[in-house]
Amino acid sequence: MTSTDSGNSTPGQSAAKPAAKDPWDLPDVSGLVVGVLGGTGPQGKGLAYRLARAGQKVIIGSRAADRAEAAAAELGNGVEGAENAECARRADVVIVAVPWEGHAKTLEALRSALTGKLVVDCVNPLGFDKKGAYALKPEEGSAAEQAAALLPESRVTAAFHHLSAVLLQDPAIERIETDVMVLGEARADTDVVQALAGRIEGMRGVFAGRLRNAHQVESLVANLISVNRRYKAHAGLRVTDI
Repeated sequence: MTSTDSGNSTPGQSAAKPAAKDPWDLPDVSGLVVGVLGGTGPQGKGLAYRLARAGQKVIIGSRAADRAEAAAAELGNGVEGAENAECARRADVVIVAVPWEGHAKTLEALRSALTGKLVVDCVNPLGFDKKGAYALKPEEGSAAEQAAALLPESRVTAAFHHLSAVLLQDPAIERIETDVMVLGEARADTDVVQALAGRIEGMRGVFAGRLRNAHQVESLVANLISVNRRYKAHAGLRVTDI
């Protein structure tokens, strides 16, 4: 007996391909808790402030809980402060905004607390001399790849490298017109980070490749520092034609 299943395509016809996913169809991340390691430093504090101001639940971490709590009280907007390990455990998404010099040591100490977490590395390995800022290249290739090597049980992405801490922390500035380049291995993870970036007024998260491409994104900060010094500015990036 011959089957006549109406769900099968007829001979000579190929099954219809599913429609491509809209790259701007991003998830709702409003309910996620964001932890910021290095949240008492300029960049971390600025990111914590902007995300909390957008309505995100934010916990900032520090090696000393009292220091984190003091910084959180200064930021307001419901921001909480905690010791780094507690911050990591309580958060769904953890932004790493620590100084490059302490990057590896911090992540090694928090490997257990960061297990299963979505980690967003925004650290820029830079050196400075009389000629200005210049990029450093870690043995692993980039700060983000170093994080991935140190945190094998975490989902590591890279983003938020090119933001001015001055603009982030200025409450008089309503919008920060810039794009955030987001890198990672899993599209579901980079979609979350893009959506978080989009919560900040004026920002847009743009997928920029896998972690192996993180070095040039991190390195570009040295160029932006030169731009800012020459033009007395707080330059960011915009990606055109998308």
